[in-house]
Amino acid sequence: MINITQSLLTKRYFDLLLVMIVVILLIIPVFLVAIAVRLTSKGSVLYWSNRIGKNNKIFSMPKFRSMRVGTPEVATHLLEEPSVYLSPIGDFLRKTSLDELPQLWSVLKGDMSFVGPRPALFNQADLIALRKLKGVDGLLPGVTGWAQVNGRDGLSILNKVEMDVEYSERRSFWFDIKILWMTFLKVVKRDGVLH
Repeated sequence: MINITQSLLTKRYFDLLLVMIVVILLIIPVFLVAIAVRLTSKGSVLYWSNRIGKNNKIFSMPKFRSMRVGTPEVATHLLEEPSVYLSPIGDFLRKTSLDELPQLWSVLKGDMSFVGPRPALFNQADLIALRKLKGVDGLLPGVTGWAQVNGRDGLSILNKVEMDVEYSERRSFWFDIKILWMTFLKVVKRDGVLH
């Protein structure tokens, strides 16, 4: 029990330290992206979506808005033609993962960690139920995760949950570092994003 508590505290302290470093490094790009979103499409700069957090509690997660106002609240892969709903800079934001930057707020609040299963949308009942069945619903969701560096949008729900289970079994500070590094490489290569 003490080891688990220490591990969770270490993860939390690391998240807070990393948030501060990322904010310092990216404050100007964040500001520029916010201006670009405001100038290129109607609606607010941030899009807040209800997501499923640890122990299936709903929290509100911000992203830079990459879709037009009025887009159905479903996972992107469920839209018939996702590109139709993208804002003028939405494709760029998604390919570069710049739309994810506001999630630093969720990490700061403690709703998310840098690494963990990606938080499901509130209406992804199949994903939520399967995570609960497999016992990974007790993990803090992440900005990135093991599934994201092993297929991201291209994975089936069953495969995503299998990756979540593997992450749960293997989680450690160094495994998180590995996932963060792999995420960085994926973002640089713009790999694994569906539009």
